[in-house]
Amino acid sequence: MLKEIFLAFIVSIDTFLAAAACCNSGIKIPILSAAVIDFICAAVLGISIAFSQLLCSIVPLGIFRLCGAAVLITLGALTIAKSLVRSLIRRISDRGELSVKMGGSPLILKLYLDDTAADADHSKLISAGEAAALALASSLDSAATGISCGYGDISPFTAFSAAFVCGAAALSLGSFTGRKISSLHHDLSWAGGLLLIIFAVFSA
Repeated sequence: MLKEIFLAFIVSIDTFLAAAACCNSGIKIPILSAAVIDFICAAVLGISIAFSQLLCSIVPLGIFRLCGAAVLITLGALTIAKSLVRSLIRRISDRGELSVKMGGSPLILKLYLDDTAADADHSKLISAGEAAALALASSLDSAATGISCGYGDISPFTAFSAAFVCGAAALSLGSFTGRKISSLHHDLSWAGGLLLIIFAVFSA
């Protein structure tokens, strides 16, 4: 149970930061949209863990455990690096986003650099569809994390339930403390990366 709770806490950090960023920009997340974000994030984690356990039944446990721990450590390191890059880019970008032109077509790296880009229609309100897009973008790391955890005797349903509860708390707390968190001008997702590395070391 402790592993599921710890894992749910780790993957909820991005949800907390996204809610904080939206609050700081005056963007509201209605209850329905919050529920969509929470459910998708929790479901991605639960499904990926279930898939991981299926792989674990095929691949020798020792090999899977070693590969899973290596992936988690790598993912943690990449998350820390991504956090540093995002903090640097946000410092040199007035709007918190970067426009790049490739082949004559503009490429806006919004969701990567700015969670508030989920408000695509600039309505200052996250619709259910926008919430789904934000949740899926935020769940990529959760999916990779879950797929790497099949060796750890983690219950997919318990992980889903824990992630749902932690996600709801993260959304509420992020909306409440948004201005204070965002005023730091630092991407705090590095904390999730560090916790992933710790989780991998103690679970291996």
